[in-house]
Amino acid sequence: MFMMTITSLGTGCQGIAMTQQDSYAHPGAGSLASSESLTFKRHNFGAFCYSTYGCHVTYNGFTHVSEPGDVLQLSSASLGDKYPANLDASYLSVGNFPEPASVVWRSKDGVKHSTFVDIASVFRDQRVLHHVPKGGVDGDIGDPGIILEVNDRTINVYMKAFVPTREPQVSGNKHSYFRDDLTLAWSKAY
Repeated sequence: MFMMTITSLGTGCQGIAMTQQDSYAHPGAGSLASSESLTFKRHNFGAFCYSTYGCHVTYNGFTHVSEPGDVLQLSSASLGDKYPANLDASYLSVGNFPEPASVVWRSKDGVKHSTFVDIASVFRDQRVLHHVPKGGVDGDIGDPGIILEVNDRTINVYMKAFVPTREPQVSGNKHSYFRDDLTLAWSKAY
């Protein structure tokens, strides 16, 4: 199993002060997600922290992020056009679903946070979130990526799946028979 720790892109930890409500984009992720139902039994995982101090993210028994407590990590805005395209899931082939992800950090204002993010609850139906219209999927997909982002006081959980399509996504480009959109599945501000 390939494992990767992201350390240069963020710092953060999640909250003791859990005062705001969960915001769910899933199921279906609004009008953008397809009604064609694809399911998954395994997934890839990635974690990123922005505008945080001392961010630690542990999932499936592996520490994905471990940032120093005295350095404010860069903001997602500082990445410009690279964000959010830089978000990926490079910890491969995790069976659905291990224990919730443990997230500990201090937000930009110095407030300490600590929480668990239950990935199994976010994806309880094990449905792949994607933007391919019904009837447009062509073949099987690999394991989708699940990405946990800590951004100051907010945790976002995304899915990114490589979905082969019957039609090119860029007219005339024979190498564009796929979609790999980043889709917000869950968000909570602390």
